[in-house]
Amino acid sequence: MAITTALNASSIYGAMARMANRGPEAQTKDALGAVAGAKDPSGFADLIKDQVASVIEQGKASDTAQRDLMAGKADVIDVVTAVSETELALETMVSVRDRVINAYQEIMRMPI
Repeated sequence: MAITTALNASSIYGAMARMANRGPEAQTKDALGAVAGAKDPSGFADLIKDQVASVIEQGKASDTAQRDLMAGKADVIDVVTAVSETELALETMVSVRDRVINAYQEIMRMPI
């Protein structure tokens, strides 16, 4: 069971909304099934890149909170919360990676 924070959920929702609002020209497909007039052919790649960047930023925030705790500027609760959010975001990314790899393996097993 995957648990997401409100920040992760809102960023994923925003990314999906951006992908859905590309306009009517992005919704039409040509005879080969490719999206005609799509402005961003690498939407999924950008989504993954944004999520990885989000995990990195959460890691940096966690490191900053730990440094602040050592300097006496932060509360233990804030540090534990930051570390937990970072751990959860990383676990979510690993889960997504595993599912993408499994989907790829399923596709490779399909007969041609």
